[in-house]
Amino acid sequence: MNEFSAEAMGLVIREHRQAQEPPMTQEDLGERAEYGKGGAVSISRIEHGLISPREHRLAALALALRLTPEQLTQEAEDRTRSLALERGQRPVKLRDQVAETRGRHTEINEKVAQRTKITQEHAEAFNRAHDVVRDTFFMRFVELAGTISGAPEPERPSEAESGSTGAVPAAIRIEAMSAGIASVIRDSAGGAAGGALGAAAGGAAAYSAFTAAAMFGTASTGAAISGLSGVAATNATLALLGGGTLAAGGAGMAGGILLLTGVVAAPAAALAAAGFYVLRKRRNKREEERLRIGVEAAEEALAQSQQGFDVMVDVLSRATAIMEYVEVHGTHALEKWRAGLPAEPRDWESLGRDGQERYKEFLTVAGSFLSASIINVPALLAADADVSEMDRAIDDTLRCADRTIKSLV
Repeated sequence: MNEFSAEAMGLVIREHRQAQEPPMTQEDLGERAEYGKGGAVSISRIEHGLISPREHRLAALALALRLTPEQLTQEAEDRTRSLALERGQRPVKLRDQVAETRGRHTEINEKVAQRTKITQEHAEAFNRAHDVVRDTFFMRFVELAGTISGAPEPERPSEAESGSTGAVPAAIRIEAMSAGIASVIRDSAGGAAGGALGAAAGGAAAYSAFTAAAMFGTASTGAAISGLSGVAATNATLALLGGGTLAAGGAGMAGGILLLTGVVAAPAAALAAAGFYVLRKRRNKREEERLRIGVEAAEEALAQSQQGFDVMVDVLSRATAIMEYVEVHGTHALEKWRAGLPAEPRDWESLGRDGQERYKEFLTVAGSFLSASIINVPALLAADADVSEMDRAIDDTLRCADRTIKSLV
C-alpha cells in the first residue's frame, strides 16, 4: 500500500516539472509520460492531489522528470510526513482555528465534487466506446459468423490450464471467452435461437446472450463472473443511485458504485455529522471541536478510498483506449473481411485458408474485448483493504487484451 498521499505526490511532481530547464508544461509532461489524449488534464489532476499515478504511470512520470521511481516515491513519502506535521500544529486563537477548519471543509467538498466529475467522465467515455464496439464489431462479427456453417469450435482451456485455485491467467480467460462465443454461434446458427439473435443483432438482447455464453472461468479477482457488461451494465438500482442512466445524463453504473462504496458517501457523511456549524460566522470552542473532528474524519475517508479510486480511474482509462482501438482498427478489418466473403450460403471450406485464419483472429479479438469489458470495478471500490493484488490481476488482463488485439487487427 502507498505510504504517500495523493496531495504530497502531486506537489512533488509539480515542483520537479516546474524546475526543469526550460520549465515543462503539464501538456509536455503528459506527452512524455505517455498519457495520450487529454494528458494535460491528467497531470493537472495529479498535481492537485485528485488522483495518484499507478505503478506503471509512476515509472513513466519519474523518467520524464529525470528521476527514478524510487526517488519520486521517497520524496512523496517525505512530503506526506511534513504535511501531517504542519496540519498537527493548530492555531492558538479560536478565530484562526475556525478559518483553518473552514478552509479544510471547503477543500474536501471540492475534492468530493471533482471525484464525482472524474468518475462520470471516465464512465461515460468507456460506455460510449464499449457500445460502439459492441454494435459495429462484436455483434457484426457474430452476425457474419452465424452465416458460416461448419466452423470449428475452439477448444476450451483444460481444467489444468485454467487452474483449480487462484486467479485464472488473462490469456486463458480470453481463450475461454472466445470458445464460449464460438459455441453460441454454432448452436444458434440456422435454428430458432439463431433467428432471434439475428433480429436483435447489435442490440442488448443478442449481446447479453453472447456475454452469458462467455461466462466460463473466473473474473480478474478470482471470483466467479456474475455479469459481463462491466461498467456499461444496465443495473437499474446502481444507475439510479448514480443519478440516472447515461442516456438521461446520469453517471450510470459507475456513478452508482461511487456513491455506494464510500468514495463520495463516506467523506460526505463525515462532513454532515459536523452539523451546521460550518455555516456560522462565529463558533464557540465546543462547536469548533465538533466541526474539526468531522473534517478530520472526512479527510481520513478520502485518504482511505484513494487507492481504489486511483485504480478505478486507471482501469477505465486503459479499457477505454482498448475499445477505441477496436472501434477504429477492428471494425475496418472486419469490413474488409466481410467484403471478401463468398456469397451465401457459405461454409467453412469456402472461406479459404486466409478467410479461416481471419475468422479465428476476430474470434480472439471478440474474447479480448469482453475481457477488457468485465473488469470488476465494484470489487475495487468496495474493497476496505489494500487492492494491490486486484490491481496486478487487472493490469495483467488489460495488458494481455491490448497486446492480443493489436497483434491481430
